This record gives sequence, structure tokens and C-alpha cells, in this order.
Amino acid sequence: MKSRGNNPKRRIVPVGYFTPAELDAFAARARYEGSALHKLKPADYGFHPPTNPRPSKSVCDDIRIIKQPEAHDLLRSAFARGMVSACEPEPTSLPKYAWAVDGSREAYEAKLGRGGYHGYRLGKDDRDMRDWVIEEWNARTR
Repeated sequence: MKSRGNNPKRRIVPVGYFTPAELDAFAARARYEGSALHKLKPADYGFHPPTNPRPSKSVCDDIRIIKQPEAHDLLRSAFARGMVSACEPEPTSLPKYAWAVDGSREAYEAKLGRGGYHGYRLGKDDRDMRDWVIEEWNARTR
């Protein structure tokens, strides 16, 4: 697995690393929960009490609003294409990261938290990862 960045867990696995059955099983168990820390307007997503995003965090709604159903669809698309990281050694674990690209060619990263995945758009500050995700996405969509 090649890496773009300094986090060894933040690597897209090669094609074939997981079987289609394993990817389907991950997708069936994966849930998108979102995070108020990655929203400019968290109250619009039902987060209470409304909070402001952490300045150091990427926000997913800086270009457009992405509602829960679309975020969940993007997450499922990531699993369908194998755009995930490796898992921790526990047999019940899910990949820590998943990546997807929307119809506007914006790249998103989802990270597994305690209750599910939360996602954010990969922006200019993470250009290498964003470009890699788009490149891999295109290669796996042919």
C-alpha cells in the first residue's frame, strides 16, 4: 500500500486486498453518524446543542450541504470500490478510513469513530491525499 502523508493508517488498500464478500459485509455494518465538529452549520444537521466546528478540522459543508442519506451513499460507494484502509486486527473491526468522490469530483474522507463514521471534504490543505483519492476512484470505476 502506498501512502500519501505521514499517517500509516491512512492508506488506501490495493485492489483485491479485501474480497467482494468482505467489502459487502463491511458496507452492511457501516453507519454514517456525522460530527458537529465538521459542519459549518451543525444545527442544520440536527446536532444539539449546536456547536461551532473546530478550527483545525475540515468541514464537509463548506461548498454544499451533504445530508445524511447522501453521506451514507458515499460511504457505501467507498466500500463497493474497495476505497478503504486496512482494519485493526480484531475480526469484528471495520476499516478506520473510507474515501469517496461525488458527482462534482470532490473527494471525501470518512473516519471511523465510536458510533460510526464521520466524514469531511478533502480540501486544498490535503491536496496530495485528495488527488490520490480521485486518481484511485477513477481507476476503480472503469
